[in-house]
Amino acid sequence: MQMNSSKANYMTYPYPSEPGVYLMKDNNQNVIYIGKAKNLKKRIKSYFTNSNSSSLDRVNWKTNLLVSRIKNIDYIITDNEIEAFLLESNLIKKYRPIFNIELKDQQRYTYLRITDEKFPRLKVARRNRNGEFTETKGEIIGPFVKGSSRYLSVGLLRKMFKIRICNTLPKKECLEYHIGNCDAPCINMITEEKYKENIISLKKILKNNDNLKSFYNELENEMKIASEMQDYEKAIYIRDTLHRLKNILQYQKMENNVSQNTIEEYIGIIEDNNEGAAHVMTLMSKNGVINDMKKYQFDLLGDNTIESFISQYYLTSSIIPSTIYINREIEEKEKLQEILFELTNVKMKIIPIREEIKIEDHLSENNLQNKWDIMQLILSNLRTYMSKRHEPELDELMHILNLSKLPYVIDCFDVSNFGNEYAVGACTRFVNSIPSKNGYRRFKIKSINHQNDFGMIEEIVKRRYGINEKSDQVFSEIKRDRAPDLIVIDGGKGHLNVALKTLEKIGLGHIECISLAKENEEIYTRFSDKPVVIPKNQKSLKILQHIRDESHRFGLNYNIALRRKKLIQ
Repeated sequence: MQMNSSKANYMTYPYPSEPGVYLMKDNNQNVIYIGKAKNLKKRIKSYFTNSNSSSLDRVNWKTNLLVSRIKNIDYIITDNEIEAFLLESNLIKKYRPIFNIELKDQQRYTYLRITDEKFPRLKVARRNRNGEFTETKGEIIGPFVKGSSRYLSVGLLRKMFKIRICNTLPKKECLEYHIGNCDAPCINMITEEKYKENIISLKKILKNNDNLKSFYNELENEMKIASEMQDYEKAIYIRDTLHRLKNILQYQKMENNVSQNTIEEYIGIIEDNNEGAAHVMTLMSKNGVINDMKKYQFDLLGDNTIESFISQYYLTSSIIPSTIYINREIEEKEKLQEILFELTNVKMKIIPIREEIKIEDHLSENNLQNKWDIMQLILSNLRTYMSKRHEPELDELMHILNLSKLPYVIDCFDVSNFGNEYAVGACTRFVNSIPSKNGYRRFKIKSINHQNDFGMIEEIVKRRYGINEKSDQVFSEIKRDRAPDLIVIDGGKGHLNVALKTLEKIGLGHIECISLAKENEEIYTRFSDKPVVIPKNQKSLKILQHIRDESHRFGLNYNIALRRKKLIQ
């Protein structure tokens, strides 16, 4: 394999028609996205061929945000698709690009480090963003599961084996010596040889479960003897030590898991078009016991798919199941299973399990129902989580106005006139019913030199969504920015009709559009000549009023600023 670069003219560079991996870079030559392809030429060029207006309804705004930041593209040719898939997974793990799927939970395994010093210390081994250890001197031991408990156990291990905690040996013994947690090598209260015997004992426990269990049993016997001798203070201390030591008994090495035949994993996925993201929940079943539920999220852009998620997930997982149940069909399932075997050295079977799927040959009807019930539990949890991520009044607004989708992103247009000389337009944006200042735009009217609200509405709608006045084609802004779910026009039925015709003309006729007439707060839609009136105490109306008033304020302030500037001149 050889890496090639297309720094110059990357959009028209003659890419090969072979399988491989491509690396997209920004202005600073940072890798921002990595993808795989059966055909590099077709896949890379597909990012730059969705510019015509008729395809805007299919354009993913997050993908176009990625495209706007690309400055050059490197690529690596591979012998086949499987090799491309494996290379992509490893490169993502290495570079961790900001637009790729990043599993926030992937570093949940803790490593310990015994320092390379005359009197060694025990520390948690820390990793940088690339997964490399920040300090390499000394001996790394691990990984260990239950990382959060491990932090508690480090202190326990130091106390049990009298390991010093000071960064440099002091000239005088510290409090740790006086409370019995350290043997004070700083003042020669323990020889170097004896101290290292404690280190050797510590290593044996960390590296071998059997040694740890033997040590646990020894402490248990000591506790019984102390209790019989009525040394209750010592017995209580050992009891507490045993309780905390159970955390260490969870120790597992990634290659020494329980029998693979007894592990199943369920993966549920729901895509949220409001966020342009997929929500995933996983649930592990070990020996028939359900546990270890985790939630993830990734952006829907480029080649970010559930297949990519699964490969990244098991590339970093410590426990590999023999069977994966998922709530959707997987394209080229056999190929993905082959890739997972290459990644994990475990033969994993992927079984789609959905209501409309018939019983698999190897599953009894009762068994299948049990699997389906578990998947329903996962999907129910995901839906509950997702429902809490948007304001409930948006559901109310969608229902009242009979909208085809949740109005998660709302744009509102208003014009502000003061004579013929000072005419401006404004657009404000609310995301999840909250003002999003990045989406605000203001316009000094160019095409109208007299009071004509309809003409001004047409101009600012065109300009807001990136119209090139010469070609009359949608170009950059709507591609880099998310298209709204709902457009609100400040005005009556006439204003709405102008906006609808303008949106249709520029290829955005699929976007829902309404107008809000201020006098009686009447809402006009494209589907009816009669206005919709929402009771004034309902929160759904208050959202529309808020964004309308905000666009009026924003436009008026711009108008005032222009007049002040004129007066100063």
